[in-house]
Amino acid sequence: MRALVSGGTGQVGCFIVEDLLSQGHQVTIGGRTAPPAELFSRPVEHTPMTLDPGREQAGAFDAIDWFIHGAFDHLPGKYRGGEGDDPEGFRARNLEGSVRLFETARAAGVGRCVFLSSRAVYGPQPGSALVSETAQPQPDTLYGTVKLEAERALAAMAGPGFVTASLRITGVYGAARPGQPHKWQQLFSDYLSGRPIKPRAGTEVHGGDVACAVRMMLDLDPDAVTGMAFNVSDLLLDRHDLLAVLREISGCRHPLPAPVADTASWQMDTRRLRALGWSPGGRPLLAKAVRAMYRG
Repeated sequence: MRALVSGGTGQVGCFIVEDLLSQGHQVTIGGRTAPPAELFSRPVEHTPMTLDPGREQAGAFDAIDWFIHGAFDHLPGKYRGGEGDDPEGFRARNLEGSVRLFETARAAGVGRCVFLSSRAVYGPQPGSALVSETAQPQPDTLYGTVKLEAERALAAMAGPGFVTASLRITGVYGAARPGQPHKWQQLFSDYLSGRPIKPRAGTEVHGGDVACAVRMMLDLDPDAVTGMAFNVSDLLLDRHDLLAVLREISGCRHPLPAPVADTASWQMDTRRLRALGWSPGGRPLLAKAVRAMYRG
């Protein structure tokens, strides 16, 4: 099959591209510039693509079977708050631009479309129960609002011949290939150098497990996934526990940050996805990934 992946050179996108390549699929990266030749383990194609809603981009979808949309335009290093002083432009690119790509994909005969959404669609949730897909979304950021509205627009397009699904992804960790950058590089460097670390906790999932979830959306019976949203999360991870893993691997004995006291309402319920056969790697995969990132 031929897959078009927007945002395929990003941290999450690299995992998805590598997984598709490992399954023998042909992959085209949609973006402003072609990826470096050495970025992926096998050759990929490139097609110019933008989030400009006024741009005609039907040619990018020629002979494409699957469209995975992960591109997002924001200030460097920021998703929440990534609109800077241009909320209208942020919304136009990331919502109107995304919807235009969904419409173009459907019109071109693309069979399946997977949208990489975010936990941010839920916003603050009352109580301490796991946050499930049946919870009422109440995003408190423009980022979360845009993701939610794009989800809903895509779901409304679902129909015969156009299978759609959205993945509400939590924080993604790991490196798709040895030596590639990862989001904990500065954190690991700070700890190993003895610099103070602020306590923090969050929900995490390995990029390989995200890629597996994407592949399920592409492979499963349409009735099991189309028009639906799925939570994609694995661990509620405290920096104290994460750096304890690094400490054991590295032998470094600098003090660990204090554990975060209250994390009861942060976790996501992933039973909907697990019922389809998804099984994330948990703590064993975390330890393996930290070892690889430390040595990488």
